[in-house]
Amino acid sequence: MLSNELITKMILMVLIPFIFVVVITPYIMKIAEQVGAVDIPRGRHIHNKPTPKLGGLGIFLGYLLGYMIFGTPSSQMNSILIGSFIILLTGIIDDIVELKPSVKFSGQLLAALVIAVYGNILLKDVSAFGIYIDFGFLAYPFTILFIVGCINCINLIDGLDGLSGGISSIYYLTIGIIATMQGKHGLDFVLTFVMLGSTLGFLVHNFNPAKIFAGDSGSNFMGFIIAVIALLGFKNVTMTSLIVPLLLIAIPILDTLFAIIRRTLKGESIAKGDSYHIHHQLLRRNLSVKHTVLIIYLVDILFACASIIYILKDRYLGYIVYGILLALVIVFVINTNVVYDFKDISKEKKDEQN
Repeated sequence: MLSNELITKMILMVLIPFIFVVVITPYIMKIAEQVGAVDIPRGRHIHNKPTPKLGGLGIFLGYLLGYMIFGTPSSQMNSILIGSFIILLTGIIDDIVELKPSVKFSGQLLAALVIAVYGNILLKDVSAFGIYIDFGFLAYPFTILFIVGCINCINLIDGLDGLSGGISSIYYLTIGIIATMQGKHGLDFVLTFVMLGSTLGFLVHNFNPAKIFAGDSGSNFMGFIIAVIALLGFKNVTMTSLIVPLLLIAIPILDTLFAIIRRTLKGESIAKGDSYHIHHQLLRRNLSVKHTVLIIYLVDILFACASIIYILKDRYLGYIVYGILLALVIVFVINTNVVYDFKDISKEKKDEQN
């Protein structure tokens, strides 16, 4: 049974950052326009008018305010603040002048190193099927790889109004529910609800039609905190509890995986952008941007519900729901060119024959 004090705290952890970000974002939009952090429509972009970026600055300030009110200073939290600032600064610079991929990756790597080395927030060991694995010194590269992977998964899915912010919000809410019901009220608990409020406040201005975009400052920051929250809950974990947070961002992870496979098969750089992402496939079926985003929300919510059922209620029922969702993903892959444009393959074969 939750105490009235805890319920009040949870509400305030969401409400205060939410109101703050809703109020401050219009001012950030003006700043973005003044410094040239504006997304100009071109190529594969969906929007049709210049739109300010730097949405991540508002989310970060909301998160910072929430921490100042509800957080407790610690070496772990210091590492998270330093890593967050590195991610935010790299993202802001990229939103203004568009950095080279190698420079952006260096910023992500540095932030991940701060978390692993200074914060000692690590994926140290897992156990599954009666087998225990201690990663030893490999905990550091595994942790860094995990953080950088989460950052780029959210960044890649950030292609439509409200998409990355909505998926991140679903993640924060689900982890918050699970942590609350399990009686875990530590650092990850505070981060989860503060980030939920901050991201929802941003969504007020970012949902279709968007007045501001998250930019790399926003998508990278949300992905970074998603990874940190997951890692904070990975102490002495089983493999299944490791997988659950990953399933909550299944759509971004699958979209990233499909993009890597697709670009590799085409002989292209995996860093090269294209218009074959999951949201592009739905748009090609004559869905509006808003309907496309809502459908992806729905699938992500189903993954979230399966995770809650699995952790808190019935493991086998969770398996069933996960299985159904996996089947839907397979059907989607078969019926689209999200992995590869099979029409192009047929065309290439015909050209070779001629």
